[in-house]
This record gives sequence, structure tokens and C-alpha cells, in this order.
Amino acid sequence: MQQKSCIGIIGLGWVGSSVAISTLRSGVARELLLHDTRTAVAEGEAMDLAHGASFYPAATVRAAPLEELHAADAIVIAAGRNSTADQSRLDLLRENAGLARELGRAFSNYRGVVVMVTNPVDVLTHVFQKASGLAPERVIGTGTMLDTTRLRQHLGRELGLDPRSIHAQVIGEHGDSEVVLWSSARVGGTPLRAWAGWNAERETRVAKDVRTAAYEIIRRKGATNHAIGLVTASLLQSILQDERRVLTVSRVQSGDSGTDDAAFSLPAVVGAAGASQVIHPELDRVEREGLDRSVATLTQAIASASEGL
Repeated sequence: MQQKSCIGIIGLGWVGSSVAISTLRSGVARELLLHDTRTAVAEGEAMDLAHGASFYPAATVRAAPLEELHAADAIVIAAGRNSTADQSRLDLLRENAGLARELGRAFSNYRGVVVMVTNPVDVLTHVFQKASGLAPERVIGTGTMLDTTRLRQHLGRELGLDPRSIHAQVIGEHGDSEVVLWSSARVGGTPLRAWAGWNAERETRVAKDVRTAAYEIIRRKGATNHAIGLVTASLLQSILQDERRVLTVSRVQSGDSGTDDAAFSLPAVVGAAGASQVIHPELDRVEREGLDRSVATLTQAIASASEGL
């Protein structure tokens, strides 16, 4: 029998609401606690979601004060302002870093796992972890999980295959400096670069489509929310069911990751202990240089966040 858990969500905007419905549909929640500084919004979302109880596995949904979320097995932070179409994720730094630090201090004695969704997710994962003092493996950003699923979807469309049959990853920043690991991409055990008709031109085009996907969605509808909701629900399931899946998530990395004290995405084993085992994939020269640039970008942004708070 699947064990169910208590999950808290902080922030009930576009993203938080999509995380909530995706989490309920996954069946991983016994109880879903919703918190927003706009109390009426949290209450309204809880009522609306509860009315759909006939269509998802049994769970209770209710609005709750922030203090009550300390008892949850996992909390998701989706609070903060979304970017606009002409604004990068790092442009959101000043507006959202203060909130991440405030929440980190509020959850310094928290015993569960924290999932950061708010952008810039890598920087805010770092800010929250440092402010809370929680172990790095217990503060997880969704990172490049979304970029990785976008990559597989694009490749599936290019090759006429189910994305689940494609094994390819994006690492580094969840943003403009992200790195696609083309050298290790596989389809049915076959290197993608050995696939008939595959070439560097297609790699360049697909990488750009993945990197700019959020901007294109935001330009059309104002925000991205459904795919990240599904990603977050899947991440919660891996944590709370101790599935020990290898996922490209963001966390504060140790020095053996080629840097010291920065948060960015690498493949990691994710289970009940959080992102406990970081995996260092083999990189070719271009990928290594790209990751170094990505980490440098994030290190500079993290330093900027520290100066501004």
C-alpha cells in the first residue's frame, strides 16, 4: 500500500495552484496544507480543490497558517513574483531572494524536505539553505528537471518517439546558461549522435528551443505553470515514497562537484533523505566548459543576493 504524507505549499499563484492539483492527482498526499499571504486566496483554492475530491485519491485539503506547515513531511515554496517575457530568471533575484531568506529562517528547525520552485530557483535554493541551516540534501530546487523533460519532449518530436524512451539530461543553471549533455544522450541504448540523420545543427536548434521555452510560453499566456506542477509532484513522490530515482535537481553542491558552495543541477539520487547522492556524469570538453560558465554565472548571482540582503 502506498504511504501518504502531509504536504505544505507556500504560495498559491499560477505555479502553486498547479503544484497542488498535480500533487493531489499523484495520490502522494494524505493532507495538503495551503498557505498564502493572501489568506482568502488560500482558502478559496482549498475549497475549489476539495470539491474535486471524487476525482483524485483520498486526501484532505485546507488552508493553514505558516506555523502549521512545520508539521508537514515536505513543503513546496512557490511564493514570489513570476518573470515577464523580457525578463530572465536571474532578473527576479532582488525581488524574491529576501522572501527565500525570511522563509529559511522561519523553517530553521524543520524536520522534512523542502522543495524550492520559485525562480531564480538555483539562487533561492542556496539562499534558503544557508538561512535555514538545513542539510544541503534536504533543500532541493526543481532545477533542470523541467528543462530535462522539455528536452526529451523536443527530442521525441524530432525522432517520432515517446519521450520516455529517450535518456538525455540538462544540467547547471535552470536558465540561460544551462547545459545539454549531448555526449551521453541515448535512445534505446544507442547514442543519439549515432542516430541516422542526427547532426550538430539539430542539437543547436533543440537546445535553443529548450532554453527559450519559458519565454515563449510567458509571452503567450503570462506564466508557465502546468509542466512545473507535474515536475514538482513527481519530485515529491520520489522523496516521500523513497523511490531513489536519479533526477536532475538543484542543491547546494560540495567542492567535489568542481565548485564550492553554489547551488545548481546535477543528477542525484532522490529519496526520503532528499537529494543525498550526487552523480557526476562524464562530460566532454564543450560540456565541461559550459558547466563551468553556468556555475560562474550562478556564483556571481548568489554573491549579489548575499550583498543585497
